[in-house]
Amino acid sequence: MTSGTRHPSPPGGTHLTVLSGPTAVGKGTVVERLRADYPQIWVSISATTRPARPGEVNGEHYLFLTEAEFDQLIETDALLEWASVHGSARYGTPRGPVLQAISEGREALLEIDLQGARQVRQSWPDARFVFLAPPSWEELVRRLVGRGTESAEERARRLETAREEMAAASEFDHVIVNGEVGQAVEDLVGLLGL
Repeated sequence: MTSGTRHPSPPGGTHLTVLSGPTAVGKGTVVERLRADYPQIWVSISATTRPARPGEVNGEHYLFLTEAEFDQLIETDALLEWASVHGSARYGTPRGPVLQAISEGREALLEIDLQGARQVRQSWPDARFVFLAPPSWEELVRRLVGRGTESAEERARRLETAREEMAAASEFDHVIVNGEVGQAVEDLVGLLGL
């Protein structure tokens, strides 16, 4: 699932930051606010084989690909990382745009799942790894149910995955608790040194 290509951070302080955490913790909401308030930070757009949810726009929220298109990216080593998530879809980070942003001297942020973060750690060990945690397990369940975007079966699968993801927080360099979105964004920006 991962390539053997290793990418050190370039000189000059520009970093690659990997943001991960359990399903429904609010990664997308935090990143959306970060994009709005700090446009100088480049945020990767993940590719996925899952269908778009209501309101999601191709090329803005995700690159929505067919299975064949995703296979082509894997075959050409065009993904920095990829994984099957929740047993139902594949997600991945296109390599080219990440390398381009960093070569331009921009802070780059990847919002990815735990499997992807582990792959990036292998190929880009100098990256900064940040785990976004919920204030409590009960709050995480409330957020997932409150989204109303998954069936009961999908919610159960995601919660099972979330328990495993929560146990991995110690693998990360930093943990930010997403109790309030604005504070979580400020905490993340503080880690980026902006």
